[in-house]
Amino acid sequence: MRQKNKVFIATSLDGYIADRNGEIDWLLSIPNPENDDMGYKEFTSGIDALIMGRNTFEVVCGFDEWYYEKHVFVLSSSMTEIPEQFRDKASLVRGNLKDVLAEIHEKGYRNLYIDGGKTIQSFLKEDLIDEMIITLIPYLLGGGVPLFGALSETLEFECTDTKIFLNSIVQNHFVRKR
Repeated sequence: MRQKNKVFIATSLDGYIADRNGEIDWLLSIPNPENDDMGYKEFTSGIDALIMGRNTFEVVCGFDEWYYEKHVFVLSSSMTEIPEQFRDKASLVRGNLKDVLAEIHEKGYRNLYIDGGKTIQSFLKEDLIDEMIITLIPYLLGGGVPLFGALSETLEFECTDTKIFLNSIVQNHFVRKR
C-alpha cells in the first residue's frame, strides 16, 4: 500500500506561517460567517495520523480545545515526554525522518499529515512530501516564520486544483512530480 505525506497549511502572500512575534491570529482575520473549513475536514478524512514538530505541538497544546481526531506524532530531539493530558492523543518520535516514517508505517499509519514549518522544511529537504495544499491569506507580513527554506535541489510540483474562498483566500493543491 502506497504511503503519502501531505501538507495542509496557510501562509501569508509572502510565504510566512506566523508573524514576527510567532502569532497566527491574522490567519483568522478574514470574516467567515459560514465557518467554511476550506476543505480541512475532507483533507483530514484522508489521513491516518499527523507528524508535527515540537514548536507546533506546543502551540496547539495552548488552544482551548484539541482539534485533531487522528493520532499526532511529535517529532522532537529535545522533548523527553508528552504532557500527561495529551498522552492518549500524541506520541513522541525522534531520529532521522526515514527511520521515523518506517516506525510510524509499522504501526499501520500510511497517509500522514505533515505540519509545522521546520518539520515541513525537513521533509522537503529529504524529498518526502507528496502533496501540499497551501492556502494563501491576503496579507503581506514582511517577516516572520517562513514556510519554505533552502533546498539542495529543485523539487517540481504540479498544481492540480485552485479554489477561492470568501472572495479573497486562494487555495492551491500541488502534487509532487516524480
